[in-house]
Amino acid sequence: MSTACAQVSAPPADDALIAARTAAQTGNWDTLRALVPRVQGHVLAAYPQYWWLRQQLNDTRKPLPEVELNEFVDAHRGTYLAERLRGEWLLAAYRQADYATVRTLADTTVTTPQADCAILAAMQARGQRVTARQAIEKFQPGDVCWALYDRLQADGVLQWQDFSTQMRDMLETNALANAKRMARYVFEPAQLKTLNAALDQPMAWLARQNPLPRDRAARELIVVALSRLGRNDLQVGYEYFQRNWARQLPADDANWVRNQFALLASFKLDPVAVEWYRAGEGGTLTEYNQAWRARMVLRQQPVDWRALNRYIEQMPPALRDDPTWVYWHARGLVALGAVQQGQEEFRSIAGQFNFYGQLAAEELGISTTIPTSAAPVTPEELARAQYDPALQRAIALLRLGWRTEGVREWNHALRGMNDRQLLATAQLAHRDNLYDRAVNTAERTRDQHDFNLRFLTPFRDQLVDKAGEIGVDPTWVYGLIRQESRFVMNARSSVGASGLMQLMPATAKWVAKRIGMTEYGHHRVNDMDTNLTLGTSYLRIVLDDLGGSPLLASAGYNAGPRRPHTWRSTLPGPVEGAIFAETIPFTETRDYVKKVLSNATYYAALFTGQPQSLKARLGVVAPQMAETTTIP
Repeated sequence: MSTACAQVSAPPADDALIAARTAAQTGNWDTLRALVPRVQGHVLAAYPQYWWLRQQLNDTRKPLPEVELNEFVDAHRGTYLAERLRGEWLLAAYRQADYATVRTLADTTVTTPQADCAILAAMQARGQRVTARQAIEKFQPGDVCWALYDRLQADGVLQWQDFSTQMRDMLETNALANAKRMARYVFEPAQLKTLNAALDQPMAWLARQNPLPRDRAARELIVVALSRLGRNDLQVGYEYFQRNWARQLPADDANWVRNQFALLASFKLDPVAVEWYRAGEGGTLTEYNQAWRARMVLRQQPVDWRALNRYIEQMPPALRDDPTWVYWHARGLVALGAVQQGQEEFRSIAGQFNFYGQLAAEELGISTTIPTSAAPVTPEELARAQYDPALQRAIALLRLGWRTEGVREWNHALRGMNDRQLLATAQLAHRDNLYDRAVNTAERTRDQHDFNLRFLTPFRDQLVDKAGEIGVDPTWVYGLIRQESRFVMNARSSVGASGLMQLMPATAKWVAKRIGMTEYGHHRVNDMDTNLTLGTSYLRIVLDDLGGSPLLASAGYNAGPRRPHTWRSTLPGPVEGAIFAETIPFTETRDYVKKVLSNATYYAALFTGQPQSLKARLGVVAPQMAETTTIP
């Protein structure tokens, strides 16, 4: 403890550390090496040495510096950097065909998908036969995994069917680059030359291919092209497939194509998807497509509960046990008269603090409330968190603005913590205004909870006043900010959204003009008051545009207000809000909406001290013709 205190109370200046990082980023390795001694005693002293060793691992002209690597791993055993370095060492050993070292490191390394593939490749090279199932379960597109597949194909471990199935899965999600790479294992070189035409202009290409070839690879080209027809014109493509090819294809292939058309129809919320899924029954579906088959049945009114439950029961166990499908299967059981069995399924998830846990509890007559708080964190528990070296490193990184490294160190420190340790760590983060770390840590507890940490309310006076001034529910605003930025004021997304409420530059400028904020400049978007003013104003504009529905407005805030208009226009009749939320065709927006409204319900319970209804907050969504909106 005293050593940790010394590290925090009297560290060397950060300038040497910052200079070392700059040297590492610019490839100035001599400068980095010279700076390593200057950071000794700093809480982050291991980082420059790690950057140096990582570079040595990447230099394929030199042998691996095993002595230095072992010294670093031994000196920093159990830390995030030691584990990460072991993983990079493993990959470097693989690249040098040092399979004995790969196997040695495999037993002590927290691996990545590429490292997992390196381990399997080393096993295969050393005569330990790898199974196709092992390889497929570990595979993620990347150089090492592709190299593993090259070897396993050559050794006869992976067969043509293994590759074609994975290629189809990649095509289903439109991962074309990976699908084309996988296609090298499926098609002959001459066939690969025609693959682009089959993918890009399937109708024109197919017109030249009748009759169906007997060669399985040539036939697979036909199937691939047919699966792409719907991306241009769904109905025309499906009719062409049914008229010209469905009877020629083996049943499995024909049903796979039908299910691809059904999936594309699902993305458009076209009810014909239900008919096409029914026609494709018996065909192979990915978990992704199985979920959409269930969603499209759910969206039809009245819901065919028998068909829905049959489709859910056909899901593999991991998907079937997801709270989403536990909830809807239970709803189906109740609707079909198996009330007791349905209630048992509701009870199995009703204790979860999430969207479907809350809805399941409501089906049992239990509204959303705040659980009794755990005993307060003691000074001793807080001190142990404060002097934890891993947390000290994480906090130091976050204070320097090195968020990626800081978050990784923080998450590594949380592994294996019990509830009391998690609560103390969340309290430490809150004390240091690391609100995102406080929330993410507090929500990991299993039995002892503190919802004042899990659902923080920083800036409460300013936010409540601003929400009241604009006329939006502050608990909804809190629910949205918790999902958008986790209260990090300078948060910036990969697409350029900024601040607490994650405003895009063009949106912020438009709202500022709309509300008459004459002094607005983009440099002010992360200013808390400016961000709250623009964000709540935009939320109110979207809410009014979408008929006062927080559900639709949350979707519009994330995906753009035009899309909820379109999605609502395709409804066959009024649907409960949970059905609308579950059938939003964008995965990100679907998850976002569920989390925002779940958050908002908990915030309302915190603010009022009264039980709350998520179902009431979701409301009912009725069909309405798509309207043109001028909101960006």
